Amino acid sequence: MRKFLILSGITIITVAMVSCNKVRRSPGRVYMPDMAYSRAYETYASTQALKDRNINYTAQPVSGTIARGDLKWTYPYKADSAGYANSGTVKNPLPPLTAEQKTEAERLYLIYCGVCHGEKMDGNGPLYKGGEGPFPNKPRDLMGDPVALNMAEGTMFHSITYGRNSMGSHASQLTTTQRWMIVHYIKGKQNPAGAAAPVVDSTAKKN
Repeated sequence: MRKFLILSGITIITVAMVSCNKVRRSPGRVYMPDMAYSRAYETYASTQALKDRNINYTAQPVSGTIARGDLKWTYPYKADSAGYANSGTVKNPLPPLTAEQKTEAERLYLIYCGVCHGEKMDGNGPLYKGGEGPFPNKPRDLMGDPVALNMAEGTMFHSITYGRNSMGSHASQLTTTQRWMIVHYIKGKQNPAGAAAPVVDSTAKKN
């Protein structure tokens, strides 16, 4: 029995020493290589090169999914002309914002919207700067353009979600709740008295 224990001990020590000295040339097998070695990709770069390689990338959340902790509400319309036309029938599902939520909505607006539409919502953000910035077309004046002033809440949400003309989608940067909070914030600035504004043709093409 004693000899068996000694031999077993020697065997274990030998195996351990051999294993420690072995230079591993392979990292082993990867269960999901596309996730382990994900491709870095610029947000606003063209996706055509990926499509040519049969790689599906849309920068959009999977249809019908709801992020953990997000508003349990699904926007019913797709990113097409019919969806845009019907978006005006959708009402903001969030109740009026609290003071704390207004502060957060303002912060989100300045980060994601103000760079184009401006801090004062006049369409003169840092990317335009009176025509001196890198953006060639003036973004929509949210405070002076009649189309923007009368735009339905759902249409505004649709534009933020899918993008509109030169404006890109913000669905990957902002949750559903945050997008509706920004809509509340913009509408509150446009109409501080709370009076109902008429809804104009939502198919207008200006950004």
